[in-house]
Amino acid sequence: MSFTDEDREAVAVIARRHGFSPRAAETMLSALVGGHARQAQFDHPEFGGMGQWSGGGMLMIGDMFNSALKSRVGDLIRDLTDLAQALAQRPPASVPDASDPAWPPDLGVPSASGSQNGVDYAVFPAARRLAIRRNGQVSLYDTGDHRIGGVSQQQGGTSSLLFTSQHGPVPLDSLVPIAALPGPGDTPGDPARSDAAHPTDAAILATIEQLHALLSRGILTQAEFDAKKADLLNRL
Repeated sequence: MSFTDEDREAVAVIARRHGFSPRAAETMLSALVGGHARQAQFDHPEFGGMGQWSGGGMLMIGDMFNSALKSRVGDLIRDLTDLAQALAQRPPASVPDASDPAWPPDLGVPSASGSQNGVDYAVFPAARRLAIRRNGQVSLYDTGDHRIGGVSQQQGGTSSLLFTSQHGPVPLDSLVPIAALPGPGDTPGDPARSDAAHPTDAAILATIEQLHALLSRGILTQAEFDAKKADLLNRL
């Protein structure tokens, strides 16, 4: 599910009302949409880590003894519920059918797709892949356990693409590249692209450095960083 500019403006207003950042509120909204506004599983530092909510009145947050935070999270969920219900019923935007050749057919049908600033993207949860197309070339990324929903992008290219999942904001640069597929005019055996199917050791180490920067900024938890680092080191 992609968020429109109007969606993000509404979320930002609600976030400020309850003292949360817009990114945290978008994470909660994605979780609510995924649970059809009846339940949600979320994970974000501003919510005390992992937590869950159900429409029957159950709310659990990681910082279980922080009653003030729990109350704020509950109020945030209450104010996001109507928007989540509307988004859950909204038809997916720009989703091609299975025969659409725009994306590699073996990935299946994307759960969400769109285009921002000349960069196309599509999310394939069944294959755990995120596809990015720029200048006619498609690059694939491993989404791991992320259930990617909304996307936002600042001016400046693909490096500024920022997705949201149940774990919070997901910068494109934090995902491990899987492959760069030939674009128009490229030959399948082009040696200049032959290394793209497998990330190099240098690329993996650079990704770990990027993840550490996200950890330092509080975007990733220590547990999330350790898990992803271990996974990346196993690929060396």
